[in-house]
Amino acid sequence: MSYIASWSGGKDACSAYYKAILSGYDISYLVNFISKENKKVSFHGTEAKLIQLQAEAIGIPLLQKETTKDGYEQEFKEAVRSLIPTGVKGMVFGDIYLIDHGDWVGRVCGDLGIEAIEPLWGGNTEEILTDFIDAGFEAVIVSVRCEFIGEEWIGRSVDREFLKYLKDRNIDACGEHGEYHTLVINGPIFKKRIEIIEGKTINKDTHWVLDTCQYRLTASG
Repeated sequence: MSYIASWSGGKDACSAYYKAILSGYDISYLVNFISKENKKVSFHGTEAKLIQLQAEAIGIPLLQKETTKDGYEQEFKEAVRSLIPTGVKGMVFGDIYLIDHGDWVGRVCGDLGIEAIEPLWGGNTEEILTDFIDAGFEAVIVSVRCEFIGEEWIGRSVDREFLKYLKDRNIDACGEHGEYHTLVINGPIFKKRIEIIEGKTINKDTHWVLDTCQYRLTASG
């Protein structure tokens, strides 16, 4: 029996994956969903190619599925169902405390007949982010809501300075309400590092977003 992991490319999905494998779960696939319209991860805005590079850097197979707004649940189920014959017993998610998310995950996994594994559920978000940083993961900030976080943080690292910035402004440490999103580029589970060579910050109404222009894989270290 094996498990699969829901993968957005960000710190919470990565933290959940890491905690799951430390607890003995055998993760056989990352499962990622991108918008059919723009070929990017919904909400995060991460390019599909970057998610593919993450899977390559980690050394794990990736199932990447295009979804539509109206058909998301059905398309989600189709993607996950396609892996169940390989012996998949459950799926790992990076939710922390949003009840609607937890309820949806539980219901959908129940419909599919698999376990929903939530390694971060109920945790303190400051502790979750601190553990992520202390474990040696590297992540960059790829999207922020303008009303909460300044443009100057786009492309910068998720570190203790950023955590202090969030605490000083009473912003949830993990950005559970969409205050910011990240891309993990290196860490204990990575065999290679993603290097962003060039990028630019663009404004999309309520968000500042990192538009990555060039990137490559380098030796992890």
